[in-house]
Amino acid sequence: MTASSPDLCNGLGVRRRIPAPPCALGLTVILILSACRKPANDLPSAPTAATNSLSAPAPWFEEVAAQAGLTFRHSSGHAKRFYMPEMVTGGVGLLDFDADGLLDVFCVNGGSLDPGATNRPGHKLYRNLGHWKFEDVTERAGVGGYGEYGMGCACGDFNNDGRVDLYISHLTGGLLFRNDGHARGGRIFTNVTREAGITGDSWGTSAAWFDYDRDGHLDLIVANYLRWSRETELNCFSRGGLPDYCSPLNYKAPAMTTLYHNRGNGTFENVTLAAGLDKAYGNGLGAACADFNRDGLLDIFIANDGVPNQLWINQGNGRFQDEALLRGCAVNLVGMPRAGMGVAVVDLRQRGALDLFVTHLVGEGNGLFVNTEGYFVDAVMAKGPGAPSRPYTGFGVGFADFNNDGELDLYIANGRVKYGVQDLDPSDPYAEPNALLRGLGNGEFEELKPLGGTQPVLLSSSRGTAFGDLDNNGAIDAVVVNRDGPAHLLRNVAPQRGHWIIFRVIDSQGRDAINASVRLELDGRVQFREVMPNQGYCSSNDPRIHFGLGRREKIDRLIVRWVKGDEEAFGPFEADRALEIRQGRGQKVQGVFGY
Repeated sequence: MTASSPDLCNGLGVRRRIPAPPCALGLTVILILSACRKPANDLPSAPTAATNSLSAPAPWFEEVAAQAGLTFRHSSGHAKRFYMPEMVTGGVGLLDFDADGLLDVFCVNGGSLDPGATNRPGHKLYRNLGHWKFEDVTERAGVGGYGEYGMGCACGDFNNDGRVDLYISHLTGGLLFRNDGHARGGRIFTNVTREAGITGDSWGTSAAWFDYDRDGHLDLIVANYLRWSRETELNCFSRGGLPDYCSPLNYKAPAMTTLYHNRGNGTFENVTLAAGLDKAYGNGLGAACADFNRDGLLDIFIANDGVPNQLWINQGNGRFQDEALLRGCAVNLVGMPRAGMGVAVVDLRQRGALDLFVTHLVGEGNGLFVNTEGYFVDAVMAKGPGAPSRPYTGFGVGFADFNNDGELDLYIANGRVKYGVQDLDPSDPYAEPNALLRGLGNGEFEELKPLGGTQPVLLSSSRGTAFGDLDNNGAIDAVVVNRDGPAHLLRNVAPQRGHWIIFRVIDSQGRDAINASVRLELDGRVQFREVMPNQGYCSSNDPRIHFGLGRREKIDRLIVRWVKGDEEAFGPFEADRALEIRQGRGQKVQGVFGY
């Protein structure tokens, strides 16, 4: 959320002078596939018919929140003073908390930060009743919180009882709710924050569950933003001297990422210092965990706002080392840090290597770090996923095959953090249209109109976004939390969708096999996915794996590489169905993934 940093081109397409990149960048091959381009008009396009053969002939999403009963309305609490937390609050999680086979929706709220304010509305949990109807069950479930100022959430089964639990990050620490599966004392969830040892009080944003030591118990990583207090808040200005939100760099107060190790008995130990995560500080907004260098160990990527990103490489002895600069994903291709918000881990060209896509500030363009044997290239491509993004500020992000044609598409939730030259929505100076890009294959994309895939175009200050199949019809839907506005429930209505298949991948503990790698084979073609629900911006997605199959009506084989490295093959399977894959029930194979 910093001011636009120097780059090859400024917002008008004029080439700028740039400093020489640091020598460490010499270790990474720099590839620029597009020249400077003038960004699109700042105004969203009117909802019109497709302008070329590659554009969608009709909207891909229908906004149905009101009629579905998903009545959540986010509140930042903004009144007169521009408190920094107001600008980055708002996450969303998809979880099947009652194990009925339907994804439920959890929305994270903020509230007033004024001294003495008591009007914090709390978080909301909506139970999916089926047939696009939702019921507010927050009070019965007991997850509304206790007046905290919320940021994001992460969903995962930390105690291996087969029920998904919930972590919520806040301005001052977080809450851990254990899913007890029944109304214990009138509540479904039990607040176990203190007894579990989740005692941090940092300003947490995105969080993720992962098993970094492969002991069978999910650990927890929390990205932290700033060391902030109401007393240290600053006064900043923009657009001709109007009061506005500050850059995080104004505070000079970066924070450490927090790591909690799961002891396996329902409690956690804060191992941040022992793991070496105190060696680099940042303004963390996005977090994702995966095996980026294919050594069999899970690493941590933190997208930082205005300072270099961190790539914590797992050393295998309980310690991590930040190698982001060495591996080419700390800064952009000219050595400048960007304003990192959301992060999506994706195998863009479906070749078995995990790339990083990070959303950024207006004028910077969203960034793609292409993985080359564990080292990254900041790739700028004429038809890449970041090509049309310079006019907007991105937050929530996710890749999914929305039209089931066998190619990954991309959805980005946009919203300003400072006043722009002109307001797109008179009622919200920070509102922007979201973006929907259709995947063309080989890492190339085409932006679809109307913007965001809806008719009419939706203008909001969008933040957290979660993706999943909410009605189990094989099409990926989305939920978007909007700052100081109603949530958007986006039902997938993409025309001419292809065949599909969905897998819930279950490990030996009986839980979603977070960080398992999945390879699908059909007709000589291969697709890769990761079980990685906790990514994007302050959000948690459907943990199931979805593949679009196009015209193909069956798959030949599915291979799963479990977290400890063993591989199993399953199938063949017919298309257009949701299946459960359990560890230990497939045919053992070796070396399919090549590491």
